[in-house]
Amino acid sequence: MNHRILFRAPGGPEVLEWAEAPLTAPGPGEARVRHTAIGVNYIDIYQRSGAYPVPLPAALGFEAAGVVEALGGDVAGLEVGQRVAYVDGPTGAYSEARNHPVARLVPLPGSISDEEAAALIFKGLTAHMLVRRVWRPAKGEWALVHAAAGGVGLILTRWLATEGANVIGVVSTEAKADAVKAEGAHSVLIVPGGGSYGDLASQVRRITGGKGVRVAYDSVGKDSFEASLDSLAPFGLLASFGRSSGALPMVDVADLGRRGGLALQRPSLFPHVADPVDLQAAAKDLFEAHVKGVVRAHIHDRVPLREAARAHRLLESRSTQGALLLIP
Repeated sequence: MNHRILFRAPGGPEVLEWAEAPLTAPGPGEARVRHTAIGVNYIDIYQRSGAYPVPLPAALGFEAAGVVEALGGDVAGLEVGQRVAYVDGPTGAYSEARNHPVARLVPLPGSISDEEAAALIFKGLTAHMLVRRVWRPAKGEWALVHAAAGGVGLILTRWLATEGANVIGVVSTEAKADAVKAEGAHSVLIVPGGGSYGDLASQVRRITGGKGVRVAYDSVGKDSFEASLDSLAPFGLLASFGRSSGALPMVDVADLGRRGGLALQRPSLFPHVADPVDLQAAAKDLFEAHVKGVVRAHIHDRVPLREAARAHRLLESRSTQGALLLIP
C-alpha cells in the first residue's frame, strides 16, 4: 500500500499524519513516480501552519526525485525506469509514490544523483531565478544574502560569488559563518536566532565603504525587512522571497523613493518555471552549473518520510545548513 503525509488542520508539526494513499493507474499525460528522495522546503511549513492557507485535508511537498514506474496514455518522451525530478504542484511530494503531470517532470542526467536532485531542484531553481531573472550578478558589485547557510542561501552565495559579486552573508552562528565563507562570501555577519537586526545596515555600510549593497536577497521577512532596505545603495533592489520570521510589513511606495529610489520585488519560483519550456531550460542551466561546480548540493540530513514532523521541527529550529531530505 502506498502512503503519504497529510494534515487535516493547520498547526505545528504534530498535525502531520502518515496515511494510506491508494494510487490509480496514471491518466493521460501522467506518469507514476516512485520517490527516492523528497525535498523539505519552508513553503511546506507555511502551508502546514496556515500562513499559506490550502484546502484541507492537504498533502504536502513540491520537490522530489524518483523513478518512473508507469505511464498514462498519450505520453511521449519518457520511459518506464527513467529517473526524473519535479519542483511544483500539485502538492503531494511527501509520499512513497504518486501520479504527476509529465509536462512538469524533468529528466535527470547521469551527472546528478537522486538525492542531489531532490536537494537542488527547488532550491537551485530558486537561486537560478534570483541570479538570472531578478538580478544578474555584476563583477565587483555588492549583494546581501540573508539565511546564507540555508538551503537556498548556500547555493545562491556560491553562484553569486562565482560570477564575481561580493557577497555579504547573514547567518545565526559561527559554524554557519564558516560554511558560508567556504562558498565564497566576501564577509559574513552574525545575527543570533531571535536577535536584533538593528545594527545590520551600519555593518553592511562599513563593509561596503558606505555605499550599501546593490541587491538584498531576503528570505527571512518581517524581522529583517527594514534592515534590508536600510542596507541598499541608491536605486538598490530588495528581493523579498520568503517570510520565515513572519509576514512582511505594509509598504509605503513613496517611502521607497525617499530612501533613494529603491525597488522592491516579491519573486516566486512558480512563475519562473510556469512554462514547461522555461522549466526544462532552467533545469538544464542548473544541472550544467552543478557539473561545473558553480552550485553544490548541500544535504544537512536525511529523515525517514514517516518522520516528516521531525524534519519540520529541525527546519524551524534554524539549525540546519543546506537541504533536508525525506527518504521513503
